[in-house]
Amino acid sequence: MAKKKAAADEAAPRLTDPKLLEILVCPITHGPLVYDKAGQELISKKAGLAFPIRQGVPIMLEDEARKLEEK
Repeated sequence: MAKKKAAADEAAPRLTDPKLLEILVCPITHGPLVYDKAGQELISKKAGLAFPIRQGVPIMLEDEARKLEEK
């Protein structure tokens, strides 16, 4: 039963600290980021990248970021 609870905890998104979100900037452009709560991503419109947030921790690596689709 402990394994099921641990797996559920890993799958559930954790709340990211709002203060942390205020000070983070894009590692490529040093520009602002937009928090996408539903997608659990930090969006850099200038770089065209979406940085994932995993278990409440923003992953600010270009290699881990998703490229945004052009409109």
